[in-house]
Amino acid sequence: MKRSRLTINFITSNKGKVKEFKQILEPEIKVNHIKMSYPELRSDNPEEIARASAEMLANKLKKPVVVEDSGLFIKALNDFPGTCSAYIHKRIGLRGIIKLMEGIKDRGCTYKSAVAYCEPSKKPISFLGEEKGNVAESIRGSHGFGHDPIFIPEGSSKTYGEIKNCEEIKKFRRRAVEKLRKYLLKKKKL
Repeated sequence: MKRSRLTINFITSNKGKVKEFKQILEPEIKVNHIKMSYPELRSDNPEEIARASAEMLANKLKKPVVVEDSGLFIKALNDFPGTCSAYIHKRIGLRGIIKLMEGIKDRGCTYKSAVAYCEPSKKPISFLGEEKGNVAESIRGSHGFGHDPIFIPEGSSKTYGEIKNCEEIKKFRRRAVEKLRKYLLKKKKL
């Protein structure tokens, strides 16, 4: 008898995130994309937001789900935009972030990704991935999505926006998704 392949139900409206998840998880774990938006808890902690969303959606949809919450935490701006990154991106965009950073020498920041998994009527589990870097002084490149054109990863002189296949090397989300992958494969063996 052939064992069925493990499948996750990844809920997001961001196609870029779906592409990254598939590159990391498939073929061992099939990524079933469910495109939908949902209300999010307001918190400065991306893991708290991801866990609350995963639990709510697993119980609502009556199936195991995975969600991801990420953000750019800029040290000089007291971790702004942080978990409000998507909202701030829609409101002021990358130009607005660059404007806020005018004249600031310390451009250190951390990209964070929290991935949460939850089954109906169970407690969610989350995995955090982080990557340190700097905010560029201008928007550079057109690859990736979100804050990629202004994020320079540690050890690089280029933004993710300047790197053609940046989704293959982004460390912050990859680190979180690989932790999920390890957890799911271990769980499947039990």
